[in-house]
Amino acid sequence: MWQHQSPGGWHFVSLPMDLANEIRKNIGWQEEGWGRLKAMAKIGDNKWQTAIWYDTKKRTYLLPIKAEIRKKEALKTESTINTVIWV
Repeated sequence: MWQHQSPGGWHFVSLPMDLANEIRKNIGWQEEGWGRLKAMAKIGDNKWQTAIWYDTKKRTYLLPIKAEIRKKEALKTESTINTVIWV
């Protein structure tokens, strides 16, 4: 998990590139504005409705991690997180 550099920046998980490529190849046509795909995510015992966004600079999808989830799961920036995503 990493934090965007802007003040109070959002926290994200970057999906592995092979997974992002597979998603884009198979359901990229469903992307909405800014490369957005609706998704469901799960970290630990917490599951929530969200979206992933395709980042053209990083060439992968980004999953935003809400403050509520970070707090419940005691997540720290720069940590590796096991995440389940349904798109």
